[in-house]
Amino acid sequence: MTDMLEQFTTEKRNEASLDIDSKTALEIVTIINNEDKKVPFAVEKILPEIAALVDDIVAAFRRGGRLIYIGAGTSGRLGVLDASECPPTYGVSPEMVQGLIAGGREALTASIESAEDRAEDGAADLRRIGFGRDDVMVGITASGQAPYVLGALEYARNLGAVTAAISCNAGSKTFNIAGRRLFVDVGPEVVTGSTRMKSGTAQKLILNMLSTASMIRIGKVYKNLMVDLRPVNQKLIFRSLRLIREVTGCSPEKAEEAFSESGKNPKTAIVMVLLSVDKGRAETLLQESGGHISTLAKKK
Repeated sequence: MTDMLEQFTTEKRNEASLDIDSKTALEIVTIINNEDKKVPFAVEKILPEIAALVDDIVAAFRRGGRLIYIGAGTSGRLGVLDASECPPTYGVSPEMVQGLIAGGREALTASIESAEDRAEDGAADLRRIGFGRDDVMVGITASGQAPYVLGALEYARNLGAVTAAISCNAGSKTFNIAGRRLFVDVGPEVVTGSTRMKSGTAQKLILNMLSTASMIRIGKVYKNLMVDLRPVNQKLIFRSLRLIREVTGCSPEKAEEAFSESGKNPKTAIVMVLLSVDKGRAETLLQESGGHISTLAKKK
């Protein structure tokens, strides 16, 4: 196993940080910052692969499927984080995008390193949520060797579902299983093997793209506005009212009236004001347009 680790990109020593333990605080954070700057450029190199996966996710959403992230440690936490932010931002069901982590909920706040060694748990967690061929599974593992993720990928592939893997190691075992292979080469970490750093940053950037681009493509954004957000607190209520005014140019009073009549649904309220229709008609039009306000705005 030791010889194998030495071959992993994620386990190699970084020449820029060989003597980091003798540096000042400013020198240390400068080294870290210089290495972090490389991450977006590494992600840029695989944008076509990311976009292809987005198309798969959108197709799955349109047939009623779900996006499932699965990972261990930092990778698993990042998947759970991205999934958990989709409902309030885009007004979708918590089931539509889900994150699974080796060791379960306890592993979100405490390190359970041994959990990633159980391949059978990955498949079991997918069975538990009723994963099917209409869903998309994205395995996230910096080194690409976590048995938990490999087991889940095997299970999903055998069902005929779309599978993808995000890894920062050219020799990732996940790439032998996944249909979509996202190898993001961020190079060795500042602290050897600490993949919560550049590898984690790269994974976060990619997950942001996957969920955001997919939601945009299914009509959850108008222009660059979060029109499908759920106003679950005072800040989001104010944001909803501002959205209605900004899109339609209506008065504050009109925005509040439409917001109330829509059942506090900013997207429906926007269509009500924009097209001068009631709630029922606005909902019908949105359904007919696949949720895209831009399609309706062109008919105004």
